[in-house]
Amino acid sequence: MALGGFSTTGDECPLPLGAELIAPTSSAWRLGTTPVRTLTADGGARRVHLLGWCGATDAHMSALVNRPVPTDVAWRWPGNYAVVEENSDNVVLHTDPVSAFPLYCVPWRSGWAWSTSARLLAALAGSGPDAQRLACAVLTPSVPALAAGRSFFTNVEQVAPGCRTELPRIGTAPRRINLWRPDPEVSRLAHRHLRHTLAGSVTLRTEADPRLSSDLSGGLDSTSVAVLAADSLPAPHRLNAVTIHPEGNHGGADLRYARLTAASNGRIVHHLLPMNARHLPYTFITSVPPTDEPAPSTLTQARLRGQFRWMRDHLGTRTHLTGDGGDSVLFQPAAHLADLIRHRHLGRAASEAFGWARLRRTPVTSLLRDAVAMARTGRHAALTGLAGHLVGQNIGNRSGGHWFPLLPLPDWAEPAAVRCVVDAFREAATHPDPLAGLDASVRIAMDEIREVARTAVADAELAASCGVDLHNPFLDPTVVNAVLTNPLERRPAVHAYKPLLVRAVGDLLPPEVAARTTKGGFDADHYAGMRANLDDLAVLTDGHLVGLGLIEPRRLRSQLRRAAAGIPMSLATFEQALTAEAWLVAHHREPAPAWTTQPVRSAP
Repeated sequence: MALGGFSTTGDECPLPLGAELIAPTSSAWRLGTTPVRTLTADGGARRVHLLGWCGATDAHMSALVNRPVPTDVAWRWPGNYAVVEENSDNVVLHTDPVSAFPLYCVPWRSGWAWSTSARLLAALAGSGPDAQRLACAVLTPSVPALAAGRSFFTNVEQVAPGCRTELPRIGTAPRRINLWRPDPEVSRLAHRHLRHTLAGSVTLRTEADPRLSSDLSGGLDSTSVAVLAADSLPAPHRLNAVTIHPEGNHGGADLRYARLTAASNGRIVHHLLPMNARHLPYTFITSVPPTDEPAPSTLTQARLRGQFRWMRDHLGTRTHLTGDGGDSVLFQPAAHLADLIRHRHLGRAASEAFGWARLRRTPVTSLLRDAVAMARTGRHAALTGLAGHLVGQNIGNRSGGHWFPLLPLPDWAEPAAVRCVVDAFREAATHPDPLAGLDASVRIAMDEIREVARTAVADAELAASCGVDLHNPFLDPTVVNAVLTNPLERRPAVHAYKPLLVRAVGDLLPPEVAARTTKGGFDADHYAGMRANLDDLAVLTDGHLVGLGLIEPRRLRSQLRRAAAGIPMSLATFEQALTAEAWLVAHHREPAPAWTTQPVRSAP
């Protein structure tokens, strides 16, 4: 499913094979069933398209076409969506600030092509995978700032989030104006605003599909979404809530909390879905469909797609809700301590540092020293400094690591890959920051949220391959904005476990669930999956990434064998390499999307 168009108009504009025009004489097209609403101004000189899931009413839409589009249009209503204006001399893209509904663009003839699909635009432009972007994804996954504006295909740009971007009809570069800043809003309480926006985001989906389902993992995030969904469903519908668990294990904490929630809410129908050896991590990871970028759930795709297929076949699920994104939105970055110091809240900084030190079992003096150093270091200085330290292989230097914590460079990273990362740091340091002046914790959270939201689209593509439309309400811009605009004085302590969410929806949760401070996992399954799929994974160590000159296969294979043997080590970059390789396998396995200039009918 994809949407797109051109800054030019006329019969010369091609279409992806199988797509249809959104409206007669428009250059905008739709492939699949993504929601689109279109209005045309009197005289037909201007159209406004609302793309994606959005809570705007018909009255809201009418106002858009007959007057200037409001600056906050892309985060004014629940949902994740974009707004596109088609004018006689340009196309204007209004992008959501979170990247939950990303748009991409590429030069085409004398103008521009735009789309929700980077892969479709790459096929139009004849572009292949971007080696620098892949190197950053593998070696610096903890630095999403390096991905800003860059897709996984050469020459295909991501349109800047939270911006008004003009794509001229002929010849010139796009013109961008950043419209969104999560500046503090002292006039409203964040927990009440979070309750209102999260409930609105969930209700948008339940009203559109009352037969939807939801995760119910037992954690705070999915439980909050599930109870809001159950309470907002119109009668007589009840929510199908699904809890996955290891086969034969019915005693885990997550399952107990999920059962407590289901028992406390009469509108939830609880389903247990056991996972067995067929669903182990690393199983058939190259079977993923081609996506715009490597999907975060690639290594666990057998479990994920197994769940989607089961829900589709047994529950009739077409729409599914998750609590994904809640961690990124709700957890307070450690940079919060630096913000407290910079704003001279020294007593609170010391108090929270002691709490954080107890939780992490680390000396409080080192936390405070790091916070002071970060308070004195700007974002651009950190990017510039880390580029220099990478060249010298001194990645432990602390001048930029507070802003952008780097993972150790693995010995299988080729010099060309390191050069790609250094170049990316230098490029990022030269670009003006559209969100300059924000507190460091807010700026860092924004980078991470955008990374999580954009990559979640690739997971949604995995779900779509199983016939399920995947939604993450925590990543709606209205929800993110409610949290990030909380003033420093009211932000939770860095060591607290999601107190804002508990205050927002705690009255809907069983007390035991609201009091949770941990969450479960499948770590044992992770290593079992690696051992079970060792031969298949070994093949991936000498593939497309090697062909791009980014990794040394013998050393990567050695790390794989040591990891499968249970030798303790960091697996972050290793897993990123396998994920990227699986994405490249899928990309090269499938034919490039086809485009056609044959006439097609318009969408009804």
